[in-house]
Amino acid sequence: MNGALIAAALSLIPAVAMAELTFYNTVTGEPLDLSHSPKEGSDTPAVKQFLETGVNPYIEVKGCLPSGQKLFLEACSGCHGQVAEGKIGPGLNDNYWTYPKNATDKGMFETVYAGARSQMGPHWDLQLNEILLIMAWVRHLYHGPIQDAVWLTPEQQKVFVNYDPDHPVTLPDDGICEIPAK
Repeated sequence: MNGALIAAALSLIPAVAMAELTFYNTVTGEPLDLSHSPKEGSDTPAVKQFLETGVNPYIEVKGCLPSGQKLFLEACSGCHGQVAEGKIGPGLNDNYWTYPKNATDKGMFETVYAGARSQMGPHWDLQLNEILLIMAWVRHLYHGPIQDAVWLTPEQQKVFVNYDPDHPVTLPDDGICEIPAK
């Protein structure tokens, strides 16, 4: 009998491990309804992985950064500046966060998707995959203390080079953007 109970309990582990996280509005704390975003780009491998883990798989994937840069320049730079230095919106390239939860990928996603106080409205116009690409670009622009870059894995922290707008690194723009295999 105990063996059957253990087997039944163990059979539930994959289902629990695959459950999606709950995302919350940065301002109100209410659960987010992700159905507001376009359907296209909501079922990519990166989005699926992110919704399960809250970790952006595009972070420091060099082949994905040009797409993130293009999207950031189109959707975000008017308020946050060309290299996320801040204009009428806050800077995003250092270790100060208006909303401390934005130091995590999950927190930044929640703020971008549902908006923030003042002038930043929700970005339901962007595909979920596009938000992840933009976030990867913003993280790439970071120039603060490496120990504060909690979104980087320990391996990524060892090789991460702070962004220098005076000496930007040339990125591959071959159109290949693939997340690493898990």
